[in-house]
Amino acid sequence: MKHWIQAARLRTLPLSVSGIIVGSVYALAHSTDKVLTPTEVFNWRIFGFAMLTTLGLQILSNFANDYGDGIKGTDNEDRIGPKRAIQSGSISPKAMKNALVVTSILTLIVAILLIYFAFGVSNFGYSIFFLILGILAIASAIRYTVGKSAYGYNGFGDIFVFIFFGLVSTLGVNFLYSKQLDLDLFLPAIAIGFLSVGVLNLNNMRDEASDKKANKNTIVVKIGGENAKKYHYFLIICAMVLVVVFAIINNFHFDQYLFLLAYIPLTKHLIKVYKNKVPRDLDPELKKLALSTFALSILLAMSMIYLLSDILVGL
Repeated sequence: MKHWIQAARLRTLPLSVSGIIVGSVYALAHSTDKVLTPTEVFNWRIFGFAMLTTLGLQILSNFANDYGDGIKGTDNEDRIGPKRAIQSGSISPKAMKNALVVTSILTLIVAILLIYFAFGVSNFGYSIFFLILGILAIASAIRYTVGKSAYGYNGFGDIFVFIFFGLVSTLGVNFLYSKQLDLDLFLPAIAIGFLSVGVLNLNNMRDEASDKKANKNTIVVKIGGENAKKYHYFLIICAMVLVVVFAIINNFHFDQYLFLLAYIPLTKHLIKVYKNKVPRDLDPELKKLALSTFALSILLAMSMIYLLSDILVGL
């Protein structure tokens, strides 16, 4: 059990639910703008199953990375990060492949239940759309490193993370509640997507040398370490700016800028990356950036409902 928990990479899980938290609370906070009451907009079953779905996708992605990189020999003695399950021999390739199948099935079942709780037997078109989206997410999580044409080996991993753990996570869960697409929500959705890509970029900066040796052509391998740092600054700083713009557009009161507290560890992180000369030293920053993103989502959620005590009473 210990080895499976390690393979699931728990430090990545808080990051994956950040979009769910922001999208859900945004639906709650804006329920007063609609005819529906807060209890009619916010559904705990949607929230719970959305969390389970995105956690399933993250764990599936982690298992797939372990399996794909393990059988291709990408995870070897040259890799700087912690040893993965197949690389260390604690889990066999066959067992990991079986885990991929089981996790995929469980995630799909949870996603189907989520869709049912959101749309019931009506809104058939929406149900089909989200079902296709869920299948694509599962397939993309696996194909990141698994197979001959794994897109993670051609520099497209960043796009997958941005779309599914940024846009789909935040905008998608909000749509499940409200049945509409809110343009303002694109700002924090893009921000969370950028921060999630930042975690992947850190991972790839750490593993640049070993990835290059194994022909894993991540964006970092393609553009080089120094340019990858500039790319990283762009991701983090843009994310911070977008959330502030979101707050201004939504007329946040002064005491609703609580989320700015998360900018302290994010700024420290940027300084650490700027000064870094040894790729190995970037490994602790993965956890710090993931937790900072999670903290930002929690604080932003608190900021959105801080002055809406009537909504909390309604729940």
